[in-house]
Amino acid sequence: MLVAYFSATGSTEGIARHLQTVLAAGLYQIVPEDPYTSDDLNYSNDDCRANQEQNDPDARPAISEDAENMEDYDVVFLGYPIWWGQAPKIIYTFLERYDFDGVTIVPFCTSGSSGIGGSLEDLQALAPNARWLDGQRFSGGASESDVAAWVEGLELLPGADEGT
Repeated sequence: MLVAYFSATGSTEGIARHLQTVLAAGLYQIVPEDPYTSDDLNYSNDDCRANQEQNDPDARPAISEDAENMEDYDVVFLGYPIWWGQAPKIIYTFLERYDFDGVTIVPFCTSGSSGIGGSLEDLQALAPNARWLDGQRFSGGASESDVAAWVEGLELLPGADEGT
């Protein structure tokens, strides 16, 4: 299993690290080639970089480094913040970069109010031959036990389906 995530402010990173611990999984941070500044993330400014990218259907921000051995993973937990109800476009770059045919993708996001639902349809279209599980929205301060409880309900861990 791999936990791949993009975190602009650290909230999603905290959840990703909880997942890494709970799953004993690999961890890959999706780092933009051109890092986001606080001005880039000033959502109240229509001209900020984040808003421009979100409003451009063709935007695909470059990723600084490739994930190693992606073909070795059967399950990828994919984390991101919600920007205007959607995943940041760098997540699109990630999904278009690798072959996810037959891979189980488990999305998770961080948001103060928006749910994960609105972001999933567009992401699923980028990896249509993956097996997508229902995602989960977390607040940035979610505890490791909150994350572990969600993971246990997914029945992905060894032994989770024993006795059924």
